[in-house]
Amino acid sequence: MASEQDPHLDNLIVFSKDDFEDNWEKVGSGGFGHIFKVKHKLWRTVYAVKCCPSILMDSSLHSSSAKSLIDEAAKMEKIKFRYIVPIYGICDNHLGIVMEYMENGSLEKLLHTHSISWQLKFRIIHEISLGMNFLHCMKPPLLHLDLKPGNILLDDHLHVKISDFGLSKWMEHSTRMEYIERSAIRGTLSYIPPEMFLQNTRVPSTKHDVYSFGIVIWEILTQKKPYSGASMMTIIIKVAAGNRPLLEDITEERPSECQQMIDLMQRCWSQDPKKRPRFQDIPIETDMLLYLLTSPMSEALGARENEPEPLNRKESSRISAAGSTQSVENPLNFCETTNDIKDMLKEFLQSQGSNLDSFESVMTPQKVSEVYENNLTLLHFTVAQGNIEKVKFVLKQGVNVNSQTVSGHTALTLAVQNKFPEICSILIKHGASVNLPDEDNWSPLHFAAQIGDDRIVRLLLDHQADVDAREHDGWTPLHLASQNGFENVVRVLLTRHSDPNSQENDGKTPLHVASYFNHYNLVKLLISQGAHLDSRQKNGRTPLHIAASRGYFRVIHQLVKMGATVTCCDQNYYSPLHMAALKGNSLICKHLIKHQANVNLKTSQGWTPLHLAVYKGHMEIIKLLKDSYANLNAKGDMDWTPLHVSVRYTDEMVVSELLSAEADPNVAEASGWTPLHLAVQQSSFCSIINLIEHKADVNARNKSGWTPLHLAVLNNNSSVIKTLLRAHARLDIEDTCGCTPLQLAIRNQKDSIVSLLEGNDLSFSSTEEEGEVQTPGHGSL
Repeated sequence: MASEQDPHLDNLIVFSKDDFEDNWEKVGSGGFGHIFKVKHKLWRTVYAVKCCPSILMDSSLHSSSAKSLIDEAAKMEKIKFRYIVPIYGICDNHLGIVMEYMENGSLEKLLHTHSISWQLKFRIIHEISLGMNFLHCMKPPLLHLDLKPGNILLDDHLHVKISDFGLSKWMEHSTRMEYIERSAIRGTLSYIPPEMFLQNTRVPSTKHDVYSFGIVIWEILTQKKPYSGASMMTIIIKVAAGNRPLLEDITEERPSECQQMIDLMQRCWSQDPKKRPRFQDIPIETDMLLYLLTSPMSEALGARENEPEPLNRKESSRISAAGSTQSVENPLNFCETTNDIKDMLKEFLQSQGSNLDSFESVMTPQKVSEVYENNLTLLHFTVAQGNIEKVKFVLKQGVNVNSQTVSGHTALTLAVQNKFPEICSILIKHGASVNLPDEDNWSPLHFAAQIGDDRIVRLLLDHQADVDAREHDGWTPLHLASQNGFENVVRVLLTRHSDPNSQENDGKTPLHVASYFNHYNLVKLLISQGAHLDSRQKNGRTPLHIAASRGYFRVIHQLVKMGATVTCCDQNYYSPLHMAALKGNSLICKHLIKHQANVNLKTSQGWTPLHLAVYKGHMEIIKLLKDSYANLNAKGDMDWTPLHVSVRYTDEMVVSELLSAEADPNVAEASGWTPLHLAVQQSSFCSIINLIEHKADVNARNKSGWTPLHLAVLNNNSSVIKTLLRAHARLDIEDTCGCTPLQLAIRNQKDSIVSLLEGNDLSFSSTEEEGEVQTPGHGSL
């Protein structure tokens, strides 16, 4: 490490090239230059070194370019913010800045290699706005001037780290044409605002970065490159003329919040810089949209996440002559064999209807003992044909009765699958193992139970077959018989002491399986033979959970009648009533409530059955729960009440039902949002009217200080604004940034709303000026 300390370096560490291992891996190029991945020899830590090509020629710390680099790096080192890439020091040869290495690379790479969820898109947009707001709030503002996906890095958890800020200030010393030419070379022309093309003396301002941010939003929403395929001159002409990337490229399969994000994007890339919002205001809006998109019900209560996992019907596999597997209903498939085996089969077919002597004359000792493709033997073929005399003949030749195919199938396995009890008996008498499993650990008894043949089941058990043998997923023959509803086989297995409470690898018992497939008689039989009613899978679900989710009333009735616990909860504290409410089965809900199910039981996230019924819009269950004294104002995740859920996710009918039942319209969730805030944000006009009629507070403030009127202004909804004003919404309430609804309208260039509000005799004097820097005072939504 370099020992001499330059006075310009302040707290920067000065690294030497020799401090790092020799293999400098080039991982990218940015506006500043080339980026190398390096590893410190002593610290064993990976860093990124960004080197500027213009100073690689003169890598002395005393060159003028190097001193400019050091000055900028020293400024950057003082910037400590969550969404800004950390700077550690300077490398004195190759001269460059040493910074944190981001394993996930740039946003540009992510956008064009992965499918990104809307939630992650909105979070990335919000975090970029926070990082840029921090830079612009410095005194004086630190402009980026090269904001693009390539300069937005992502950490291990895909959180934003903005890079290359400040370094691009070097570009201010260039002429306008030099700046445009360099931008074209770097591929950043699409992010330059029109004023840079149209005004020779234009000095970059904070609104330059806001324009670039608008283009970045479009690129994140579409995961496409702006102006793809267009020449440099075409891009310049398009941008200068006011043309922007196509909105049609944003998929129509998008959440409702996306329209507001598009509105913000369009304001950011406005042709007139004065009409672009400031970064001090943008994070409030992006935070709100992210909050709405990730509100608790949408994230945690999708039916796919909370229903019991689907139970795939387990099928037995059987060997064909080609070694492929097929269902037990089909005969052996002899069509995919090699020519040698086909010749062999042809001899078999020719011997059909012939006497045994003819068959014996064809079968030479060599053919009897030969092993064919996939380890098939003559015994496998004769068993598959079902000809008892031929099987006996082959066995007399001394063949290995337990010979297995490549999949582990024996001749006994084939006889079981084809339901040949006499051949099974013959094979067993000749030493066939009744417990020899195949490659999936299926024993002959598994196959017999799966096809429902109680004769073969008895035969195998009479010859010491393991009644509770477990295949590779832990299923016993009793699980398989219970799955397929074979009461005859279940009775045989139980009389032979099969364990009715054996659990497969996920903890399912035969009673779970029978309940899942709605085998009512088997449920009764298993319970009568000692099956535990409240046996739990690994996820904590009982047979009652399974039946409630699947909607099987008779099974539910039987389980409850025999004493199943109706208040039992799974690992996420979902009760059977939660399951039935989510699925919309009112008959089961009524039956569970009749047997003392707790209507106010909460899941681990605080959801009651009423929350779930409201989320799904199941009106009959909502009324049932209301009549059963469910808590209408119960608070779930983030303190959301059923009324919050109804306003956010369902229609006005559900909102009206809850309000008629005297749900409190003024309960605020954790961020201070009341149901009226959500209704205004959703532009749900009928719900707004209904809430106001039920005495909702039109001047309630959330944690950002926003009233419903602030939200209506931002949504540009004049009808809602007029409704709120008639309900005595106050015009003088300031948010945490000291902004009234009128000021919010002015700052966001909503001229018609400004006129509407000014018509209500509110005076306002704006002192904002272009480029003015203010310290953000907004709270988190």
